[in-house]
Amino acid sequence: MFCSNVKIKMVTKMKIVKVVYTAKPDFTEQNKKNIQTVMNDLQQLNNPGIFYSACLSPDNKTFIHTAFFRSEEDHKMFSDLPSFLDFQKQLNAAGFEASPKQELLTLVGSSKAIF
Repeated sequence: MFCSNVKIKMVTKMKIVKVVYTAKPDFTEQNKKNIQTVMNDLQQLNNPGIFYSACLSPDNKTFIHTAFFRSEEDHKMFSDLPSFLDFQKQLNAAGFEASPKQELLTLVGSSKAIF
């Protein structure tokens, strides 16, 4: 028996993407500036369905980007962000010491709620 007063909420699966690459040493500073531009735009956008971080390894040229998206729509909004498209364009034009490796991750646990 199904109760008519029960509301069913459709849950979309969270998407987590990790990308690791090694930039050419002479592009590291520009890459950091481009990443900061993306971060500034994301902060202005204030989309609660996007959590994005970028870290730099001690070698000062290997970058680790981790993005959590509440939905595919949030992922598309991020991917279409002009500053992100410009970041990708400049990075690809500069070339890599080690090409990007992308992984799709599954969340096992978190110390705080992400979404």
